[in-house]
Amino acid sequence: MSRPVLLETKNLRKTFEIKGRGVLTAVNGVSISLHEGETLGMVGESGCGKTTLGRTIVKLYRPDAGQILYRGQDISRFSRAENLRYRKDVQMIYQDPYASLDPLSVVSTSIAEGLDIHGLYPGKARRERVLELLQMVGLNKEHANRFPHEFSGGQRQRIGIARALAVEPKLIVCDEPISALDVSIQAQVMNLLVRLQRDMGLSYLFITHDLSMVRAISDRIAVMYLGSIVELAPAATLYKEHCHPYTEALLSAIPLPDPDAEASRRRILLKGDIPSPVNLGPGCPFASRCPHARPICREQRPELREVSSEHFAACHEAG
Repeated sequence: MSRPVLLETKNLRKTFEIKGRGVLTAVNGVSISLHEGETLGMVGESGCGKTTLGRTIVKLYRPDAGQILYRGQDISRFSRAENLRYRKDVQMIYQDPYASLDPLSVVSTSIAEGLDIHGLYPGKARRERVLELLQMVGLNKEHANRFPHEFSGGQRQRIGIARALAVEPKLIVCDEPISALDVSIQAQVMNLLVRLQRDMGLSYLFITHDLSMVRAISDRIAVMYLGSIVELAPAATLYKEHCHPYTEALLSAIPLPDPDAEASRRRILLKGDIPSPVNLGPGCPFASRCPHARPICREQRPELREVSSEHFAACHEAG
């Protein structure tokens, strides 16, 4: 991809100590890159580490190992001023639009919090900026002095988007931004995100478990399983030429709009036990459920390697 790399992770690892059980590996050596103006979709089952990866990128969690590079610079070495600028440039939209808003603060206060922290739009410009942001996300100025409980789920998510946009970020981590919304509202929020990206040149890390939705918005898609990236490819390539058995199983579960095609196709039902992310073994994390597993799969973890142009897979059988 010819666009400059905005953010990159190298062998990023995040673990959590589980008292009396051991170490839970949430993110296990993840290396990804995100280009300016690009949407990188991140898909996988619940609990695979997608949200932990996103929260580590926005510095809500501190990684145990690896690097996060922003415009080529290691963010762990940032000065206080550089760190503040990074927090301004990299924002997050949360899954639950109600839990992420202060129930005791009116909407204008929540949206303007980032402006106050970063010293943007002082004085009268602050109020004008808040009203401008509300308009950008499809709300109006009368909403500014209302509390979160007075809004629908879709409206609250629009407020969350406005708050993320307030400080003029370069990258937004979208953590399941539509999964808590009614189906009728999901497309509206997705169209809003697409329009904002086009108008503002934003980059998105779009975290979701919905493979049909992520296809519509993503330039590239990464598939995550038990903390590891198992496949990464341009969106069209992933759906047509996927080569990891986990990706194949996920895609087989997407409902088809044609009833006849849906009734006649073969759905892949994975067998075997899902390994515990606590004290992971040395082999491929998918080996216990993979129909093609060989002895080496249980002994040696496969590296993510290029199997064709811009198409990467972590599988001993791939390529």
